[in-house]
Amino acid sequence: MTAHDALPRVVLTRFALAEATLSLRALGNAGGFSGASLWQVHGATESWCLRAWPAERTILSLEQMHRWLADLEGARLPFIPRLRRTPQGGTWVQEGGRFWEVTTWLPGVADFQQTPTPERLRLACRALAQVHQCWQTAQILPGPCPAVQRRLEVLRNWESRLQSAWTPSHLALTSSPFSPWIERAWPRLFPAVQEDLALLAPWKERAVPLQPCLCDVWHDHLLFVGNELTGLIDYGAMKIDHVAVDLARMLGSLIEDEEHAWRIGLTAYRAVRPLTADEETLARLLDRGNSVVGILTWLHRLLVEQRRYPDEHAVARRLAVLVSRLERRSSKVHICTPVQQGGTMIRVPF
Repeated sequence: MTAHDALPRVVLTRFALAEATLSLRALGNAGGFSGASLWQVHGATESWCLRAWPAERTILSLEQMHRWLADLEGARLPFIPRLRRTPQGGTWVQEGGRFWEVTTWLPGVADFQQTPTPERLRLACRALAQVHQCWQTAQILPGPCPAVQRRLEVLRNWESRLQSAWTPSHLALTSSPFSPWIERAWPRLFPAVQEDLALLAPWKERAVPLQPCLCDVWHDHLLFVGNELTGLIDYGAMKIDHVAVDLARMLGSLIEDEEHAWRIGLTAYRAVRPLTADEETLARLLDRGNSVVGILTWLHRLLVEQRRYPDEHAVARRLAVLVSRLERRSSKVHICTPVQQGGTMIRVPF
């Protein structure tokens, strides 16, 4: 046993996984940026995923996430990881100043280097609809869409910063692999921010159905073996929101702006769970804004907070995708947004 394995093995004993035959493979953050650390744990008959959550993860948020995961386990969805419990019945332990959990290891790989086949796309959308359907029984009153509120806040903050002639410092842009992408995005940001503010404004106070949502379901979190969806993983970003936020995140990462593929995905989703025309509109609207808000979020991390990441090339790759979508964005798109007029909700195309 290496010193690097010592703490994870202590954690595993608390989950009654202490066999000498267990092997650990450190995965780091598995390509993510959440600050979590992951290990693949091989036993004699089963494999597990050991996760150490970032230090800022709270007990309340972890317990809420585990309750929602338990709801999915109860629905017996085969692509959902199962939480392992301690002998005392808990689903997490605390060691080394962090919270830890163990879930079943799901087979398959994420196919993020090419557009998914129609069958994979259908399976992913059906799976998402099944998850949403399971969670829609939560007794949560309708209210303004939190995803819209979050985006408006980011856009307004950056509108003020851009209007003040704030520019990235030369120091922040020198010799970093993500610098060329920041430079390409910069002249396009202000008009895009203003456009998205206008598109989202009618949704600011509109009450919509709310329920638990994944809020970060994208191609890296969908595992396939052949055309079979074998895993929908990573629930760290879960919160109360509208289902459109998950559709926007998943379809935007899988198929970007391919209209035919969007129709395939939405049709598959509707085959499991109803989706109104306004909910589809909101999903498309949120997807349209994801590239801008994503770029602004990275600019805040890199240039305002001056965070440093071990793999700057991974950051550059993430920015490349976002900036490329922003560059392809047209000011004329088939999106309708609701506007109140004379007591009647109408739909205005942009």
